[in-house]
Amino acid sequence: MESLADHPIIQMILSLVIGVIIGLEREYQGKPAGVRTFTLICLGSTIFTILSHRLGHPNSMDRVASNIVTGIGFLGAGVIFKEQDRVAGLTTAAAIWATSSLGMAIGQGDAVLAFVGAFLLLAVLFMFQYVERWISVHFHTRHYRLVYEDSSRAYAKLPVLFSQFNLRASRKKQTIHQNSLLSHWTVHGSLKNHEQLVQELMKNPELKELDF
Repeated sequence: MESLADHPIIQMILSLVIGVIIGLEREYQGKPAGVRTFTLICLGSTIFTILSHRLGHPNSMDRVASNIVTGIGFLGAGVIFKEQDRVAGLTTAAAIWATSSLGMAIGQGDAVLAFVGAFLLLAVLFMFQYVERWISVHFHTRHYRLVYEDSSRAYAKLPVLFSQFNLRASRKKQTIHQNSLLSHWTVHGSLKNHEQLVQELMKNPELKELDF
């Protein structure tokens, strides 16, 4: 009985379809790696896996697979970059890595594994963004930079103010420069409480600068 591994053209077409679908999702989200990137990754992984069966020794096929994983790791690292205080591109890098594994599954002849994996991958990319938004709203972290006139009274009220709005804060740095008191805080809490805190801070005439 013939298996998918006996039809390399069908394998490449299936790989193309999966790559396009995942790439469209990334394109829709406005990510740097889109349809062409994910299609080529999935298709390339499939072709390399097919060639490992044709050219490699039965006991050394895993070498090609391990090299694919290594190469994809370098490619994924290229889409990770730092934006101010956060790291961007991690999800796209992980999606590249996972898409390569789907291409390898098709090249191995396991279409069921590939399509189930693709379904789960898309479910994570689509659904988990709403979970992340909910987490961001209810468990939000901000880094505040506050500059006061040289007044220990206003500064001393900050911990009380954080507690008043149910925020957990930790001071990172404090300096005094030219009659100004500069402090950096990392504050955790809901987005609503952060906004209320900012409104309350702005009422203080001794506050010269506020950044977050």
